[in-house]
Amino acid sequence: MANIKTVKAIFKREFKAYFDSPVAYVFLVAFLALVGFLTFGVTMFYERRQASLMPFFMWHPWVYLLLVPAATMGLWAEERRTGTIELLLTLPVTLAEALAGKFLAAWAFIAIALGLTFPIVLTTAWLGSPDMGAIVCGYVGSFFLSGACVAIGVFASALSRSQVIGFVIALAICLFMLIIGFSPIISAVAQWGVPAAVVSAIASCSLMQHFDAMQRGVVDLADIAYYIGVMVFMLAAAHVVTDNRKAS
Repeated sequence: MANIKTVKAIFKREFKAYFDSPVAYVFLVAFLALVGFLTFGVTMFYERRQASLMPFFMWHPWVYLLLVPAATMGLWAEERRTGTIELLLTLPVTLAEALAGKFLAAWAFIAIALGLTFPIVLTTAWLGSPDMGAIVCGYVGSFFLSGACVAIGVFASALSRSQVIGFVIALAICLFMLIIGFSPIISAVAQWGVPAAVVSAIASCSLMQHFDAMQRGVVDLADIAYYIGVMVFMLAAAHVVTDNRKAS
């Protein structure tokens, strides 16, 4: 079982590392600028004259697709490139504890970026009377969606010592898991003669499908369990990959 104090120590080390360079602040500004541009510039938020944050939440998966791999690509790749991974794993720290600490630090960093979007909520409340319950559900869904993307990023970073390769792999996996539930994809799979039960199972693996209900204001424990399952699976896969590399 992971030692909570050890995980906390790794978390502090990795979280602090984000803000030891200006990259973190550039990332936060880029995140807020991109979300703001897509919400107000592309979907014409003001022109809709609706006190709803649906146009805001609909862009979150695509913003995470680009920015989360960038925030996670160095978690393991940089450790391996500089050789500090050997030093880390010789300390009284298990691989599971190191993975958990790194994952939680990256997730907390993304959560800060998400939390900094609160002025959009204030703007919406000032313009009208939005359904605050739906907004809270949207933020909960976005938070768990980002966690799943971060876990994918941790796994991708563990595959190579190159941050660029880690970024590309994470982006490819996230993109695949976002579009796998889209109607054109499902229709194409069904036309190949795949049984309906298998097609439904494939669609249920989509990150987007489980986020759609939450951004509409419906929180289903099955959706949260799905995201937690993705996180556990990806971190377990990262554990296997890192452990095999350490043994070789």
